[in-house]
Amino acid sequence: MIAVLAVVVAAVAAMRGVWSPCGLSMLSSLNPVSERARGHRFGTTAAWYLAGAVAGGALLGGACALVAEVLARGGLPAEWAWALAFTGSTVAVGSDSRLVRYALPDHPRQVDERWLVTYRRWIYAGGFGVQIGTGFATYIMTAAVYLTALLAALNGTATIAFWVGVEFGAVRGLSILLVAAVSTPDRLRALIARIDALGEVSLRIAAATSAGVGAVSAAVLRGPLAAAAAALVLGALAVAPAAGVLASPTGSARAPR
Repeated sequence: MIAVLAVVVAAVAAMRGVWSPCGLSMLSSLNPVSERARGHRFGTTAAWYLAGAVAGGALLGGACALVAEVLARGGLPAEWAWALAFTGSTVAVGSDSRLVRYALPDHPRQVDERWLVTYRRWIYAGGFGVQIGTGFATYIMTAAVYLTALLAALNGTATIAFWVGVEFGAVRGLSILLVAAVSTPDRLRALIARIDALGEVSLRIAAATSAGVGAVSAAVLRGPLAAAAAALVLGALAVAPAAGVLASPTGSARAPR
């Protein structure tokens, strides 16, 4: 069951990455309009980008698979695995919540857009894809990315852990197809504006997915009453309305992700 949760969380976390500065930048930089101006076919560029993202996801999956193998050989009890899954989901929901004054590291790094005018297409498209596909090389837009890695490692099978990483990278890469039908700069700007407007919704969905992991974990550990309590508390945190900019524990401002 942890493997199933890992697959679901990986897909949601990967889609949330569309709203990162890198994700939106990729849509603005790698699209039919810009690639046509460079004398390239968008389909080929998208293929290189997707291939890079899958490769990046394989790197993530490989790291998760290594941990999964170590835990499997060490005989991690199932109850401990579920306890860790519950703890991880609670931390993830709290990190993404507007009501809690902390957040997991979001690694504020973007890909180097100078690659667009420096390197050949297969390098910039594939290279951008690799960085996006790893999940941790650029902006981390939801704590569900951390939860994805945790669940993949806890599932008990290295092979599944690897393919969860590949899935994450593939979903990140396929997001480039959001702009596949754009034919003019005006339509591109309008589409990106519409996508950007859904950023808060995407974060709430990611947090709610993490809350679901907490509820399932509580059910396995302590039964239906514990699951209901976890769903109520974590669900309330997950869907809490944005409260603007919150103060971090150190006193500095933390803007909503």
